[in-house]
Amino acid sequence: MDRRQQGLGAVYRRRDGRWEGQIRIRGGPRRSFYARTRKDAIHKLAEARWTLGQGLPVSSGAQSLSVYFDYWLTANRARLRPVTVATYAVDIRRLTPFLGNVPLKAITPGMIQSTYAAMLKAGLSQRSVEQVHTVLHRALSHAMHWGLTSRNPAQLVSPPRPSRREMTALSGAQLQRLLAHTEGSHRHPLWVLMASTGLRKGEALGLGWQDVDLDARKLTVRRALQRQPGIGVVFVPPKSAKSRRTVYLSDVGCSVLRAQRRYQEACRLRAKEWLNSGLVFTNLQGGPLESGEVNRALTQALRQAGLPHIRVHDLRHTTASILLEAGTHPKIVQDLLGHSTIRLTLDTYSHLTPALHRVAAQTMDVVLGCLRQGPLS
Repeated sequence: MDRRQQGLGAVYRRRDGRWEGQIRIRGGPRRSFYARTRKDAIHKLAEARWTLGQGLPVSSGAQSLSVYFDYWLTANRARLRPVTVATYAVDIRRLTPFLGNVPLKAITPGMIQSTYAAMLKAGLSQRSVEQVHTVLHRALSHAMHWGLTSRNPAQLVSPPRPSRREMTALSGAQLQRLLAHTEGSHRHPLWVLMASTGLRKGEALGLGWQDVDLDARKLTVRRALQRQPGIGVVFVPPKSAKSRRTVYLSDVGCSVLRAQRRYQEACRLRAKEWLNSGLVFTNLQGGPLESGEVNRALTQALRQAGLPHIRVHDLRHTTASILLEAGTHPKIVQDLLGHSTIRLTLDTYSHLTPALHRVAAQTMDVVLGCLRQGPLS
């Protein structure tokens, strides 16, 4: 037997002419790798040592896609939101019946493309298949970077391109109508704050009084409130690094927050038991508001005001739409909304950019107005 350095495994030639390399798995048995030449056997041992060093299962490349998915989700669970993990798990379950038993290294672009076609034929929507592709592409990309595969076959596949969901938002006049109709109600401050700042629903519901500085007329987004399956309502970090942001308040924003503080104090005095959660928006016992309760409240307010139905999240779209139509620079809107990139802002609200072009043309008229002269002689 040709022994190599201690801890690097052993390589020897078998009676059938093949070369076998062995490496001991920490806390377990030896694992063998076979090759036609000694050089190839040593190369496989080197790959196995690197894989072990990364904390990966040595046989990941030969194992099925479903086994790799289990490891991939476990390895990424700590850095993903629980809701994201649950969403990934749904997409993986959709994919498993088609490719779950295929070895990781044996997956081809043709297999993936055929799988997408089969999913569509089975009744899955284009949007759902696109989401499956996103998860598969991400998982295979990690496999490639971890050295478990030599390429990412999902890169060579064309996923379905569902039609873009038409954005719904209130006009400025409709927003004024909603706020006028809800004035005096206990949810009015929430609608005003969300519509004037562009906060996400979870960010607004997770806002604490320690995050609000009315003297400085600003608030800080540090967390969000989210319901997690099997756990309940919990605080989670903001959606992205850009989502951690400072938002400056308008006069009306400061006014409704002061009113909300007075209302909350009155609720505390009336309540038999009060949970001192420190949240700005709470239920009648001082606890966090449920997302579903907020959805129902807005639906009812819109119906009573005779306005078209929108989601709570569409108040955020309303904020951006009103600002962009008024000529606000997209970079300012990006920072206000906490978008990760300005490209996301421009892509989401591309239908509103003509307003910016009109402002640009008007600006040039002002700048060049002094050059206006009569016909040249």
